Amino acid sequence: MTERPVVKRTARAVLLDGDDLILIKRTKPGVDPYWVTPGGGVEPEDDTVINALHREVAEELGAKIVDVVPCFVDTVEHIEAGGIKGVKVQHFFVCRLASMDPTRRHGPEIDEPCGEYEIVRVPFSRMGIAAVHLVPLSLRHYLDGNIEGVRAMHAPDLG
Repeated sequence: MTERPVVKRTARAVLLDGDDLILIKRTKPGVDPYWVTPGGGVEPEDDTVINALHREVAEELGAKIVDVVPCFVDTVEHIEAGGIKGVKVQHFFVCRLASMDPTRRHGPEIDEPCGEYEIVRVPFSRMGIAAVHLVPLSLRHYLDGNIEGVRAMHAPDLG
C-alpha cells in the first residue's frame, strides 16, 4: 500500500464551556451555512500542533483554552496550491474555554473575511449537534457516538 504524503495539517478545538459546544457558523455567498470547530492550519512558525491550536483559537474567538486533550483525527484527500496531491490531517482536541473576548479576534478570517464567521453556542448533546450542519461529517458522527466519552476526557481521575 502506498502512503500518501501529508500536505496540510490543521488543529481544531472541540471547545466546551459548561454544557455548551462553541462553534463558528460559516456563511458564504452562494453556499448553505455550515458550522465548524474553531481552528485552522498549522503554520511553519508554530512549534507544535497544540501551539497552532492556541494561536487559531485566539485569532478566531479572542479566546484562551485549557485542559487540551487529543480526541480525534480526520484524514482526507487534499490538493495543495501548486497541484500537490496528498492528504490533510485534521487534529481535533477537546478543551475547555478559559476566557473569551470577541473584540480581540484577528487574523485573515476577521480582517479579510470571505463571508461571515459567527461565534455560536450549541448544547453539547446529540440533539445540539444534530441541529447544525457540522463539518466535517466524520467529526459529527464521532461526537454523536462519543458525547460521554469526550466529556470523560476531562475526568479528574485521568491523571
